[in-house]
Amino acid sequence: MEEVNKNSGQTLGIAALITAIITFVIAVIPCIGLVAIIPGIIAIVLASVGLSQANRADSPRGVAIAGLVIAIVASIMSLSQYMVIGKFADKFPDQIEQIVRDVQRNVVDEIENASVSIKVENGDEVVEINVDQNRNDKVKTLEELEEGLIEPDDTLNAD
Repeated sequence: MEEVNKNSGQTLGIAALITAIITFVIAVIPCIGLVAIIPGIIAIVLASVGLSQANRADSPRGVAIAGLVIAIVASIMSLSQYMVIGKFADKFPDQIEQIVRDVQRNVVDEIENASVSIKVENGDEVVEINVDQNRNDKVKTLEELEEGLIEPDDTLNAD
């Protein structure tokens, strides 16, 4: 029964070390490193429990200590990203909102003024549709097609 206690401290140390390494890898990725705090806390708890069980059973503590140190460093790195992003957001909230609005406006403008080209091949038959119109003309053409006012061939020859 005592052998199980020796192995459990070592096993928790190994689990803590693996989790801490994963935490560290996630923590060094900008913006995504914010998520690293969760596995960091898990690794710290695993390493702490592993150290306490290793102390009771007089088993090696090196792996658990390594896991604890790496988990603490990775968690601090993750928390520092929270602080940096928080300071950045506090300092430049108006500029960030304006940048987001500009990007949204540019994307909407590009989509509205997009040119569409569709080519369908079936054996020897080829159907190609090219549309280079503004949004209102596209909506009008689609409404006319739905109502049956124009034939599909008429829209193909309109270009």
